[in-house]
Amino acid sequence: MATNESGVTLTVLSRSYCHLCHDLEEALAPIAAEFGVSVEVLDVDADDALEEKWGELVPVLLHGETELCHYFLDAPKVRDYLSQKG
Repeated sequence: MATNESGVTLTVLSRSYCHLCHDLEEALAPIAAEFGVSVEVLDVDADDALEEKWGELVPVLLHGETELCHYFLDAPKVRDYLSQKG
């Protein structure tokens, strides 16, 4: 993925069998490249605490503890959020 020029890392809470998760990751890639942020993908099923907290909302896009969106990528919101971080 893109080099982390901004120092910002976004986290996608995902599942390996989840097509919405794959769609969100794919849609996020060009935005991550545009803003020079890195993306970390975590499998919620591999972490009981994540699954308990976020399981019904997956996929979820986070920056730290800040939820940017879930189910589908909210590209305008993510772009606006990242433009304020730069």
